[in-house]
Amino acid sequence: MTVLSAGLLLHRPATGGGVELLLGHMGGPFWAKKDDAAWSIPKGEHDPGEDPRDAARREFTEETGSPPPDGRLRDLGSVKQRGGKVVAVFALAGDFDADHIDSNTFTIEWPPRSGRIASFPEIDRAAWFDPDTARRKLVAGQVTFVDRLLASLRDTSGPASGTPPVR
Repeated sequence: MTVLSAGLLLHRPATGGGVELLLGHMGGPFWAKKDDAAWSIPKGEHDPGEDPRDAARREFTEETGSPPPDGRLRDLGSVKQRGGKVVAVFALAGDFDADHIDSNTFTIEWPPRSGRIASFPEIDRAAWFDPDTARRKLVAGQVTFVDRLLASLRDTSGPASGTPPVR
């Protein structure tokens, strides 16, 4: 059975033009000392019968400790990751205080084969990044969503709308 996941890619105008994207650094001991390719769009698994938009909003709340801002979700499609999980992502324009997150946790045996169970946050920190930095920070399977977001924003912005094109 295919594992389904849905997430929200929050974006806001950047000072001086362009756009910033909110990402979460994956928690747990495997990611603790990694930075590049160790960040994720706030997302999580959902059942096949659940609306992915609802799942994306729920997972954002669980991973950050706060609900996402109100607004219209823009469908950025889905990708099948190397492990077979299908991830659907929705873009949402809005601001968020990345300095104050309170992620839910998961438990694993740590250190491995120690018999001890440890608890870790799903996201240990969040931050806003410009698109080029976001591409470097994101795990490989999610980078395409940055490009899809930028293309989507270019389609709805420009001189006719009074908003400069996204770079």
